[in-house]
Amino acid sequence: MRSPVGRVSRRTAALAALLVAAVAAALLVAVPTGRNAAPCTARTIASWTPETRLTHAFARYGNDNSRLDDWTGGDGTHSVRLPDGRTLWLFSDTFLDRIQPPPNPKGQPHYWRTRATGGGPPGLIRNSLVLAGRSGRPYDTLIRRTPAGPAGYFPDLPRSAGPAGAWRWPVAARVEPRTPGSSVRVLRVLLWNRAPGTGPWLFGEPRTTEVATLSLPRLRLERVTTVGDRTPAADPGTRVLYGTAAVRYGRHTYVYGNDAPADRPAGRAYLARVPAGRLADPRAWRYWDGHGWRTDPERAAPVLRNDGRRGVGSAFTVVRDGGTWVLFTMDAAGGGGRGLATFTSYWSCTAQGPWHGPNGEVTPPRPPDPAGSPERTAVYNPQAHPEFTGRAGLLLSYDVNTLGPPGTAATGAVNDDVSLYRPRFLRVRLTTG
Repeated sequence: MRSPVGRVSRRTAALAALLVAAVAAALLVAVPTGRNAAPCTARTIASWTPETRLTHAFARYGNDNSRLDDWTGGDGTHSVRLPDGRTLWLFSDTFLDRIQPPPNPKGQPHYWRTRATGGGPPGLIRNSLVLAGRSGRPYDTLIRRTPAGPAGYFPDLPRSAGPAGAWRWPVAARVEPRTPGSSVRVLRVLLWNRAPGTGPWLFGEPRTTEVATLSLPRLRLERVTTVGDRTPAADPGTRVLYGTAAVRYGRHTYVYGNDAPADRPAGRAYLARVPAGRLADPRAWRYWDGHGWRTDPERAAPVLRNDGRRGVGSAFTVVRDGGTWVLFTMDAAGGGGRGLATFTSYWSCTAQGPWHGPNGEVTPPRPPDPAGSPERTAVYNPQAHPEFTGRAGLLLSYDVNTLGPPGTAATGAVNDDVSLYRPRFLRVRLTTG
């Protein structure tokens, strides 16, 4: 016969183990992130609604033909609030052209594009900046006007600095002191340096990360600096480009990047941090190697891996919600075409993780494909705009495009329907998960 004491001891041990597990779980979802800081709690997507005001504001601006050398469509869709209250929107590939009302040449009830100078395909440049008021409503486009015609605000690379045709895409931007402690502020814009490619690099072979410095308030481009040069890496899929998100926290700016392995639908997220005022100083960058911060970008280790169920898309965004870090990405690891139709989220108590998820999903509205194949219309590049966050929730933009046959781009479709290459917006609400 077993001793009652033995039974009580085992029961007590089991209850103690359960108590320890419960305390550990509680600590996992409510971790203080610093002295007097808000606690870190698990986050998941609770709900979302379309934000039509800004979506329509960009449509109206793009359809306005009072100027024919300004923005009519683009993707990338990052933003930054300037010290004087203006908002600056940053776009990658950008159309400059005349917009025609319906019916378009194919008899469809869509606005369509024609080249501003008449005839031929619409004008396309590699990047642009769009100024807006405090509400975010756009009113002016900043590009370079050259003897050869309009060109991207950030010039293509000279032949001496890269392959012929190499270009720059702007990503995250931050206002910071010109130097640490300076009262003079400048705008730093992170740039992705890319070159023409084929196959998996149809939309550009990744090369390296750059940082542009712009004066304020005139937004004059002063210089472009290379950081974390990865061009020596023979495999473009291992070159990490930083700047898909940049979050200021404490005395540092945390800059997220990703790679793009050609053999997997999802990529891996990486992290660097830079003291405030030194984004344009390559010597100040430190890269997370899984244990600490290192000066060598080759030592960087993923903070979120692609393991078949998890991973990030070609672009993602990170924000702080209370004491929690939240990452939104295309659901590239979800399979079944979810990577071009659905967004999901991850959460963490620190910038470097561990990241928990995926949590929740958003399947945003997308316009119908002109050819009648909805699955060929892609939504991608979710970007958070915390300067517009309010009681209605976090403002999240996303880009829309339509795909041609596998391995090709569908330029004709986005010419025939301008809504296929313009940003759209959502309000996303998070809850404790």
